[in-house]
Amino acid sequence: MGERLETRRAKHALIAVLAAALAGAVLSACGGSSGGPPQLTFFVAIQPGGTIEATAERCTKEAGGKYTIKPELLPNDATQAREQLVRRLGAKDSSIDIIGLDVILTSEFANAGWIEQWTGKFKKEASEHVFSSVLKTATFENKLYAAPFNTNTQLLWYRKDLVPKPPETWDEMIEMAEELPEAGQIQVQAERYEGYMVWVNALIESAGTSILKGPEEIELAQKPTEEALEVIGKLAHSSAASPELPTSNEDSARLAFEAGKAAFMANYTFAFASAKENAPEINEEMGAAPFPRVNENPAKPPLGGFNLAVSAYSGHKKEAFEAAACLSGEKSELTATELDGLPPSHENLYTNPVVEKAYPGFAGLVKESVEAAGARPVTPAYQDVTSALQRTLHPPESIPAEGEEGKYEELKENLEAAVKREGLL
Repeated sequence: MGERLETRRAKHALIAVLAAALAGAVLSACGGSSGGPPQLTFFVAIQPGGTIEATAERCTKEAGGKYTIKPELLPNDATQAREQLVRRLGAKDSSIDIIGLDVILTSEFANAGWIEQWTGKFKKEASEHVFSSVLKTATFENKLYAAPFNTNTQLLWYRKDLVPKPPETWDEMIEMAEELPEAGQIQVQAERYEGYMVWVNALIESAGTSILKGPEEIELAQKPTEEALEVIGKLAHSSAASPELPTSNEDSARLAFEAGKAAFMANYTFAFASAKENAPEINEEMGAAPFPRVNENPAKPPLGGFNLAVSAYSGHKKEAFEAAACLSGEKSELTATELDGLPPSHENLYTNPVVEKAYPGFAGLVKESVEAAGARPVTPAYQDVTSALQRTLHPPESIPAEGEEGKYEELKENLEAAVKREGLL
């Protein structure tokens, strides 16, 4: 009996040891073992130049063994990236630690309770020297929920060999383009996707009003909104419009400009480096000018970019905040400019040699454009708002140029219905 009892005890002890070893292996696989640093997963849209991998590697080294950062690359398409994040965070997926959010998603995800508020020293690090226009995109209900990583804005690109002086207004540009014997197209983004929302919002902001007054309240003053919509209608019914206007996006605009089909293009800063590589003869004649005005008001160019947030379901929030602060810091932003041509969200970096090399002769113009930019609406119901606007105003040729009853009332009614919805929740 004694030997059998001892044998059973020995077996039980062995089982306990094996169970403990197995539990330790599981914890280690999840990044939670006390025997090694946690692995932080960084979900963010891929950048073709390698910015994400380079910054993750550097910040891992600078952590000195406290944690490692593993990038999980999302599609560059904003809608597809959002869908993946919504599915995971909606399921309270603890495998996400740091999230790269398109600037339009911060309020939506904060309202859903999916991302953590930045406070104390981390808030100070995330805010210092950042453009006020950019910081607003990382804020919801006056609280900071993300650290701006990079920003982006659009300039007016034009052919210096065809246009001695760039236009200051959209009306002036359309008239100039119509008079050009060839290559008179104006390239914009007017496909039914987020890029169309970006263009329409910039026109409305430039005209002197905004889509929303608050997260659940429409502004849309009638006269400036109608002036903004008339720009779209005038271009759509003009010989200066591309035949592919209803399906145009950032890439198709770039390709048409590089092919010599357009004298003007509203597009992001990447267009300059792309032309330099793919069409050097066009790049030689490529001028940069401010985003055109709609009326007498100053233009408010588009504002894009990414913000970095910490998941509410991360098991390593302290380390995730430290890592996100590093990933969004000035060193990382200069890497993003050097490798992918992305403008920094820190205003003090625009005299840095890296930025001046990336934007030769127009770094100051990029800075001024970001400072003047008009952000898209900040609301948890953003997806409903952008969908309603795109549905109402597409295709562009459905908007009258002038002299006819426009789409103002329809747009306002559809947006009022959209903003009253609860978005994700």
